[in-house]
Amino acid sequence: MSDLPNPIGAFEIFKIKKERILKGSKSGALKKLSKKLAKKLFGKKFATKAREQLSAPKEISYIKPSVHVKAKKATFQISWASNATEIKEAQRLRYKVFAEEMGANLSQNLEGLDIDEFDAYCDHLLIRDQDSLKVVGTYRVLPPHKAQEIGRLYSDSEFDLTRLNHLRPKLVELGRSCVHKDYRSGAVIMALWSGLAQYMQKNGYEIMLGCASIPMADGGHFAASLYNSLNNEQMAPTEFHAFPRLPLPLDKLNGGLEVEAPPLIKGYLKLGAKICSAPAWDPDFNTADLLTMLRISEISPRYAKHFFGL
Repeated sequence: MSDLPNPIGAFEIFKIKKERILKGSKSGALKKLSKKLAKKLFGKKFATKAREQLSAPKEISYIKPSVHVKAKKATFQISWASNATEIKEAQRLRYKVFAEEMGANLSQNLEGLDIDEFDAYCDHLLIRDQDSLKVVGTYRVLPPHKAQEIGRLYSDSEFDLTRLNHLRPKLVELGRSCVHKDYRSGAVIMALWSGLAQYMQKNGYEIMLGCASIPMADGGHFAASLYNSLNNEQMAPTEFHAFPRLPLPLDKLNGGLEVEAPPLIKGYLKLGAKICSAPAWDPDFNTADLLTMLRISEISPRYAKHFFGL
C-alpha cells in the first residue's frame, strides 16, 4: 500500500535528487518553513545538499563575460482538486510513480491512471509547479464522514484497527502520497505538509492516520531493521496498537542492519508521529507498511508554530 503517513505512501520516493532542487511555495504557512526547520526535520545532510544545489547557477547556452545568471527557483501552488479533471491529474502522477517507477501491480487502464474505489470519497491535495502548472506532488485525504459513508478506511484492508475504532470520528486517513521524480526536495514535502496542516486546522480534525510505506527492493531487510530501530517514544502506547493482516516475516529477515529512516518518515517522527504497528506486507506495491498516527495536540512545540502558527 502506498498510503501513509506516506500522516503520513511511498517514502523512499522522497530521496533528494541532484537533477533539480526546488524552493517551496510562497504561501503564508509555507514561508514559515525555513531552511533551519528542514535541517531539523530531515537531517543536516539532506538540508545542506538542498542549499548547495539551490545556489547552483543555471546552465544556459550563452552568457556575456562576467555576468552571473542564477537558476530560477521554482515556486509551488497548493490547492485541492475541485473537479474530475484535476483528480485525474493526481491519479496520473500516482500511476507514474507507483506503477511505472516503483513497479506496483495496479489495475491497467488506457489513460494511465491509478484509480481505486476510495478516490471518489477523498479530497485530493495538489502541489503544482507555478510556472508549468504541472501537478508534481499529491496526497489524498479521507475525512471521517466520508469514511463512514464508504464504511471503512483503506488501512482496514492491511490492519486490524479494533483498538482505534473509538478514534474514527476524529481522524482523517492520508494516503497515495507521491512526488514527481524531478521534484523530490524538502520544499515539496513541506508544501504537502503545509496543505495538510491548513486542511486539519480549517476542518477541526484532530488525528492523521495512514501507512508509512517502505519499498522492499532488498527483500525486506531494510524495513525490518528500520522497525527494530524504533524506540519506545516513537511507538504508540499499547492501547493504540494495530495488527497486520499479512505481517512482514521479521524472524526470517536480517533486522540488525544500521539504517537511517527515509527523510519523510524521519520528519514525521520528529513532528511527533507514533508508529502503531509492526510492518504489514503489501504485495501489490511490494512495500512494508507501518501504520502511523499523528495527533495535532502532540506535534512537537518546536515545530507547531511553523505549521499552524501556534
